[in-house]
Amino acid sequence: MSQRLPDIHPADLTEQLTNFQNKGKAILATNFYNYETLRGILQAASSMEQPIILQLTKSSLDYMGLSSAVKMARAGLQQFNIKGWLHLDHCYSYSLIQQCLDAGFDSVMIDASERPMEENINITRRVVDLAAEYNANVEAELGYVAKLGQSTDQVGFTDPDEAKQFVEATGVHALAVAIGSAHGFYKQEPKLDIELLAAIREKTGIPLVLHGGSGIPATALQAAVKNGICKINLATEIKNIFIQTLQACLTENAEIDLRIVFPPAINAVSDLVKEKLTIINQR
Repeated sequence: MSQRLPDIHPADLTEQLTNFQNKGKAILATNFYNYETLRGILQAASSMEQPIILQLTKSSLDYMGLSSAVKMARAGLQQFNIKGWLHLDHCYSYSLIQQCLDAGFDSVMIDASERPMEENINITRRVVDLAAEYNANVEAELGYVAKLGQSTDQVGFTDPDEAKQFVEATGVHALAVAIGSAHGFYKQEPKLDIELLAAIREKTGIPLVLHGGSGIPATALQAAVKNGICKINLATEIKNIFIQTLQACLTENAEIDLRIVFPPAINAVSDLVKEKLTIINQR
């Protein structure tokens, strides 16, 4: 089992999420895909003096390599002197979760939300038991939050009573809820069910997570934070602003030096993250 460095991990993530929830604020959880997107995120968090959760998916780990991605994230947090945590996003594999915990992840998400309730409970409970050996945070999902390529027409909002049962049966530390958001770009403005969210918070009493944070209006994000959301995931908008800025830069000139063409895209990511941090931490 890896040893955690106290200067890099200044506080337990579960405790921090609870503190933010009690204050009506949220921690931004940002996916990164390479050094450039990571740097843009860290620049923003540093300039805003805000903590950040750095997220990796299986696809990103396959692309960068587990060891390289972890070392890059840790080095970045130290370089920018930021309070931050490393989280495994949307994982379906127990073995990968164990590998990531061994590599020093602070938090993991087991996503068995598309399984029957009892299976979701059993799978999540097993991960919670494993993560306890590492003092790591565990996030799970209950309800239907459309993933990339899935229909956004399907409705499967989180039921407050089922959420209470799920939390009590699993001992999970944070719960991603389905209240009207979806992964990827929205075809029309999403409508979050804030009343339902408030009921889920009252029933569960644990940190709640909003997936599909890209493209949700500022007022809706702020209402969600005031009613229990204390972790907001941001991924699609980061990829989009980076690529759009880079493409525009490459179209305008014939520059081949990566050290010249990448900084505008890095700064665009930084500006986006600063904007989101400002939105979700307004009282």
